[in-house]
Amino acid sequence: MIESHGTWYRRGLRDGVPIGLGYLAVSFTLGIAAKVSGMGAGDATLMSLLNNTSAGEFAALGIIAAGAPYLEMAFTQLVINLRYLLMSCALSQKIAPETPIWQRLMMGYTVTDEIFAISAAVPGRLDPFYCLGAISVAAPGWALGTCLGVLLGNALPGRIVSALSVALYGMFLAVILPPARKSKVIAGVVAASMIASALFTYLPVLSGLSSGTRIIILTVLIAGAAAILFPIPEENDHAA
Repeated sequence: MIESHGTWYRRGLRDGVPIGLGYLAVSFTLGIAAKVSGMGAGDATLMSLLNNTSAGEFAALGIIAAGAPYLEMAFTQLVINLRYLLMSCALSQKIAPETPIWQRLMMGYTVTDEIFAISAAVPGRLDPFYCLGAISVAAPGWALGTCLGVLLGNALPGRIVSALSVALYGMFLAVILPPARKSKVIAGVVAASMIASALFTYLPVLSGLSSGTRIIILTVLIAGAAAILFPIPEENDHAA
């Protein structure tokens, strides 16, 4: 049975609610950083609506504060967000070949770490409107949290602000644990990813790489190894 775009959109809305709540909490610290860099609530909110990347936005605020040229801003964003290219390539394998280009572009805007995780976990084919539904909740949560951070951040105790910044990690665990409990392969890949990420963070040479570069290397190595050692049967790739 082929589900309509509306059905997929509603599913995305439902699955995007916890992501939106997590973004609302985490982006509070981004709003505080935006205020420190001299941005107002309107500018900071617009920035978060147009850029779905926490690391990219934090880096951008530092570059803006330093008065660096646009070329440096563009190159920094390219390096930090290059992992989304890999995520988009992975999700493109889950959508129908006849998907129009405008839906593909729309889907590209929605790719964040968390939305990629829930989209990749969808069995069989993926409709771009699922991702659109998820971002319809997540992006406003991210933007609203940024706005509140600018307006109210300095009024909250430091401990509360620090606690809010941890919410994203808890939310991401909630995204990856259910599929990991159902599949030993996924659980093994998650465990290997955590161990490898820790090694890349503390080993002398590898720790000098940017976070975006480390993520790309780990993604290619671990995902490639999992694909070779534990291939998905062909019939699952075309499940309805």
